[in-house]
Amino acid sequence: MIEQTIDAIFENGVFRPLLPINEAIAEGQQVQIVIKAPESPAEILELARDVYAGLSEEEITAVEQIALNRQHFFTEDG
Repeated sequence: MIEQTIDAIFENGVFRPLLPINEAIAEGQQVQIVIKAPESPAEILELARDVYAGLSEEEITAVEQIALNRQHFFTEDG
């Protein structure tokens, strides 16, 4: 069994992944989805706070630089 956790957004009655899906999952393949949605603004803030948990200042800076450099996010050559 392939197991992959993905972030998705619910739009127009369907879930749309925010990032590409594991290639081992075939187009049209049936999957099981477990939904975990934050219930309150406090939970959302707690999740956001945990993003950098355990990272050094250098690692945080590197992650933020990658996030800010969006020129390769939507190109085929990566």
